[in-house]
Amino acid sequence: MEAAIATENRNAPVRENDGPRINREIKAKEVRLINYDGENLGVVSLTEALKSAQEVGLDLIEISPQVTPPVCKILDYGKYKYEMQKKKNEAKKNQKVISIKELKLRPMIDTHDYEVKVKQAKKFLAQGDKVKFTMRFKGRELSANDMGKEVLNKLIEDLEGLCKVDAAPKLEGKQMFMIVSPA
Repeated sequence: MEAAIATENRNAPVRENDGPRINREIKAKEVRLINYDGENLGVVSLTEALKSAQEVGLDLIEISPQVTPPVCKILDYGKYKYEMQKKKNEAKKNQKVISIKELKLRPMIDTHDYEVKVKQAKKFLAQGDKVKFTMRFKGRELSANDMGKEVLNKLIEDLEGLCKVDAAPKLEGKQMFMIVSPA
């Protein structure tokens, strides 16, 4: 008997559950129906809505399942999925990904090394990326962490006008962090 159940499940049509429910998958007894022209036909029974959709040769698609009664629209399901995919792709195309670039420093940094880090930070900020400065302390340097804070404050002064400070210098363990983003 278990083998028969397994066979039935294997042959069942596979449907993606990422989209809205359509036609017979709709569970509600009554639905608020909108026809293919966008005209609101009011609250009708599910069988009546399915019959209306079948008459015009289109599908009944559940647009808003959270409301009572759910809103259903008479549309071509393939065209509806295509339009939704197009909207999703358009939104993805317009979205900007902001990444965080990290620059590591030491409290006893030399002037040339410091200038290179400032130049890199300016480049990253010009590209629209956030910059995370990590100040690492070794041994006795940790007891004089004010030197590291001075270097980070000098960075803020040198990058003034190009950035705004998201996270002020903060000591965590043997490291001090600071995050800046483009102005």
